[in-house]
Amino acid sequence: MAQPKYKRVLLKLSGEVLAGEKGTGVDAQTVGKICDKIKEIVEMGVQVAIVVGGGNFWRGRDGHQMQRTTADYMGIVATAMNGLALLDALEARGIYSRLQTAIEMREIAEPFIQRKAEKHLNRGRVVIFACGTGHPYFTTDTAAVLRATEINADIILLGKNIDGVYTADPKIDKTAKKYDEVSYMEVLEKDLKVMDSTATAMCRDNNMPLLVFGIADPENIVRAVKGEKIGTIVK
Repeated sequence: MAQPKYKRVLLKLSGEVLAGEKGTGVDAQTVGKICDKIKEIVEMGVQVAIVVGGGNFWRGRDGHQMQRTTADYMGIVATAMNGLALLDALEARGIYSRLQTAIEMREIAEPFIQRKAEKHLNRGRVVIFACGTGHPYFTTDTAAVLRATEINADIILLGKNIDGVYTADPKIDKTAKKYDEVSYMEVLEKDLKVMDSTATAMCRDNNMPLLVFGIADPENIVRAVKGEKIGTIVK
């Protein structure tokens, strides 16, 4: 078996990814395919943490008639539902996992405790972080960078519906070119929409590398961990 390039990774999954072609809710087949590949990298000896979004159920910015804090908290709760779906799928595949939330939900998850998360990872368990940072006005991208920094991850693997970082939106601009590598400063200066600006600045300030790749083919998770040339590296 090929040796992984990274010992500990944080995988960021958007809620929309878990919806598959349905577009909303959780598609069990899609979640299963992703968890099959997570199992594969765990069996390679990689320590895996996951931050999951909630956009397949609710996006805070969709609550136009609500107070921003209320809309954001609804999105925070949505991430917990996705975390439970991932937890169930991973454990069905024999992968011991833990769900930790930034807002206390004692009946269904552990509260986020950095030392406890480290302990789980060192024992080979997958740790799923839900509820973002636990605060409104912060995205799950920012939560991913925060958690990756707290657990000393080697890299953030950002699985998206697009296969890397482009000079412009390739769905709109057919002349857009894909970067193989780009700096965080360039991402910020050119507003390349990799992550929100807060998350991007946090990555830069903490020297946290980020690999952006297409998640439509879950095998890319394995390729990324092996260090194969896919997607775009941001550092």
